[in-house]
Amino acid sequence: MPTKFTPVRPSQPRHANLQPPNSQYTGEFELVDPRFLLKGLGAVLAFALILAYLTLCVVFYQQQWQLVLHPSREVARAPDRFGLNYVEVHFGVDATGEPQLDGWWLPSDNPTDPTILLLHSGDGSMSAALPLARSLHDANVNILLFDYRGFGHSGGQHPTEDSMQADAETAYNYLTAERHVPAASLAVFGEGSAAALAVKLCSTHGQIPALALMNADGDFEPRAAKDVRSHFVPVRLLFHEDFPLAVPLSALATPKLLISTDKGSALAAFKTAADPKMTVELPGSDANRLESALSRFLDSYVARAPATLSPNP
Repeated sequence: MPTKFTPVRPSQPRHANLQPPNSQYTGEFELVDPRFLLKGLGAVLAFALILAYLTLCVVFYQQQWQLVLHPSREVARAPDRFGLNYVEVHFGVDATGEPQLDGWWLPSDNPTDPTILLLHSGDGSMSAALPLARSLHDANVNILLFDYRGFGHSGGQHPTEDSMQADAETAYNYLTAERHVPAASLAVFGEGSAAALAVKLCSTHGQIPALALMNADGDFEPRAAKDVRSHFVPVRLLFHEDFPLAVPLSALATPKLLISTDKGSALAAFKTAADPKMTVELPGSDANRLESALSRFLDSYVARAPATLSPNP
C-alpha cells in the first residue's frame, strides 16, 4: 500500500516579526523635539562666542605693547651729522653668544667728565634722540645712547616694558663693568616713557648719584582703557605695559633734575616727586638753558671719574 505524504508548510521566518507580542509599534519614526535642537544650537553658539572673546583677550594681552610703544627699525641719522664724535658699540651678549644691543658711545673731550646713560623714549629709534644728545653733550659729559631690543639695529622682535627695563640694566652693567665708569660718576637720563625705566634703575642701584627726566611719561593704564582698541576687554586684568612713574618717583631718594619743555604743563608725577629735586621748564626746548641746568645739577651731585678709571675710548 503506497505511503501517503502530507505536505509540510514552511515555517515562518524567525525575523518576520521582531516585535514583542504586546508592542504598539505603528511603523512611524518619532520626531526630535525642535526645542532640543534650538538648545543645542544655542550651546554651540555660546561656546563659539566665549572662545572668540577669549581669543580677543589673548590677542590684546600679547599685542598691548603697541598701545604705548612705537618702535622703528630705521636709524636715519648718525651722530656725526650733529657734529658728535662717536664709536658704535655692541653689547648685551645673549645665550647665542651674539650681542643684542646696538648703540653709540659719545665721548667728551675730557674722559674724566661725568657719564650719562641716555634712555630714549619708546618712539622711533636712538637716532631720534640725537638732538637731545647734542644738547646734553654740550654740558661736557660722556654719553651712552643705545637702542632697546625691538628698536633700530638691536636684536629682538618687539619691545615690552620688561624687556626695555632689562636692556637698561644691561646698559648700566656695560658702563660700569666693561667701560669701567665708576657709579659715582654716572647719571641716568630718561626721556618720555623711558622715565619709568630710569626711575626703576636708580631704585635698584642706590649708588647712582643723580637722575634726570625730560617730558616724563608713564602710568599708561588709564590711557589704555580709553583706547578704542581696548573697549571690549577687561583692561585692569590684562594690561601690564603700565610703565609706573608717579608712585616710584615719590619714594625715590636719588637727587633729581625734572625737565619739562611745555610751559605750565609739569606732570603731577613731578609735583609729588621726593626731594631732593630741581624742576626746570624749558619752553621751546631751549638748548642753552638745558645745558646750564644740567651742568649745575651734575656739579652738585656727580663726581668726576679718576683718570686711572676713565672709560675706554
